[in-house]
Amino acid sequence: MNVATRVFLLFSAGYFVSYIFRGLNIGFAPFLTQEMGLTAADLGGLTSLYFLGFAVTQIPAGAALDTWGPRRVTAVLMLIAALGSLLFGLADGLVSMMAGRVLIGVGVAVCMGAGLQALAQHFPVHRIPVLNGALIAIGGLGGAVVGTPLALLLQAASWRTISVGLAAFTMVVAAMIWFWASDAGAVPRKKERPSVWAQFRGTWELLCSAGFWKLSLFPSVCGGMFYAVQSLWMKPYLLDVNQAGQAQTDALVSLLGLAAVCGSLVSGGLARRFERLGMSLTVFNGVCLGAFVGVQALILLDAPIPKTILWTCFGLFGACCVLIFAIFVTRYPPAMWGRANTTFNMLVFFMIFAVQNVIGLIVERWEPIEPGVYPAQAHLTAWSCLLAVQIACGIWYFWPTPRRAAVRPAALQGAEGRG
Repeated sequence: MNVATRVFLLFSAGYFVSYIFRGLNIGFAPFLTQEMGLTAADLGGLTSLYFLGFAVTQIPAGAALDTWGPRRVTAVLMLIAALGSLLFGLADGLVSMMAGRVLIGVGVAVCMGAGLQALAQHFPVHRIPVLNGALIAIGGLGGAVVGTPLALLLQAASWRTISVGLAAFTMVVAAMIWFWASDAGAVPRKKERPSVWAQFRGTWELLCSAGFWKLSLFPSVCGGMFYAVQSLWMKPYLLDVNQAGQAQTDALVSLLGLAAVCGSLVSGGLARRFERLGMSLTVFNGVCLGAFVGVQALILLDAPIPKTILWTCFGLFGACCVLIFAIFVTRYPPAMWGRANTTFNMLVFFMIFAVQNVIGLIVERWEPIEPGVYPAQAHLTAWSCLLAVQIACGIWYFWPTPRRAAVRPAALQGAEGRG
């Protein structure tokens, strides 16, 4: 097995672990409620701490990736995730469980960004979109594991045993990445590495770059909408607005997950085909996200199209937001790939929080028909507001950039104009 293939498999395994931890409490929730006496608010807060730890780690993690490389940073942080899983499994109260959940979020925060950076270092540019999609699709399979497979496992083992087992599994994957993955020439040698402070300054310059925001805002807002709907608001919409049955709703949720995996896999290959026809990767990404916005409009209008087709397209096009990582490879120098990837990840996770809260706040302005059931107008209003935001971001994404651009930060000079 050559080095590049080994790198792809190892970092895919790391992202797979990350995705398992992301949805683990879906299966654990009934047991935590019964054994630990947690309320719904406790469960919501406990679960969200993963995303909090994940989001706040992105910028320092990006600087670390560009300083020490994906192999070292991923392996070390995954040991923190293993410690968090162990603490969670051995917890005797809510506080220690919360601490464990934060550590897990911090520990897996770089799994995707590091994997994308490692692929960019070991593979030619023309293969990056396909390989990025493959890595993200493999991680998406981790989301499937926390469904029926986890439910079956919980019939044979307790949530505590599973948490401890996951800690051991995470340590094994971390060790494999440390010993079997390989650093690339894009990682500076020790004497050439800038200080950590210099890396943070570069991250700040990236956030101050209008070019970065023009590339990233539309994909991050669409990504936030997609993952917020997939993880929380799809079922209430189908049940309250479309009056779908529970069995049909569950089937559509599963279908959306599979469609997202397919979208991650297929979008990269299609992007390269369209590039050969003269369409740039940036334009292709925008067209796919525009289609995602269009599908949302059709859902809101209750278009006479089978729900299976609409929600399949929602998953296929929603997953295309990951093409932005391949665009970063063409727009920024190798020394900034880690920061660009992790900064975008941070934006997406904050967008997920924002979208989930905005929908909830708007929906709750209507009196519930019964506990947990709201009028269709409540959901339609919330989704329409967010659709308008996405349309505005899409217009800016495609708006021509003036030839007389403002002076760019030093770290970005000569980077954003390439590709």
